[in-house]
Amino acid sequence: MGNICRSPMAEAVFRDLIKQAGLADRFEIASAGTGDWHVGEPPHRGTRETLKRHGISPNNLVAKHVSQAMLDQADYVVAMDYENLADLRAWRIDRKKVSRILDYALDVEVRDVPDPYYDGRFELVYQLVSKGSAGLLEQIREQYSF
Repeated sequence: MGNICRSPMAEAVFRDLIKQAGLADRFEIASAGTGDWHVGEPPHRGTRETLKRHGISPNNLVAKHVSQAMLDQADYVVAMDYENLADLRAWRIDRKKVSRILDYALDVEVRDVPDPYYDGRFELVYQLVSKGSAGLLEQIREQYSF
């Protein structure tokens, strides 16, 4: 939504995964919010602290607002929950490339990553986006055979 909690955490986790896999040169990764109220701000303190505990750097991320150009350039557009998914589908976009991150986590029963901004469950968000990110990377590797 505001690009300070879930999506920058997912971006940092996915960057770390592809770096560990030796695939960083094959990806361009960005996160953005469907709302613009935090543009220019760093990730939430809870996001930064959770990533740090897991040895992942947020890499000087700052909140951005989604744009049509970002959506046009993306091969995958990944939302954190149904509300954001619906917001993204309202843009001019190929619906086949829009999904939720937990659509790639087959062993997780929920499909929406909860927003820790209100309840502080940053560790739960980390666990969920880690599983979703691993599944997304697996899907991409299968699709592109690398």
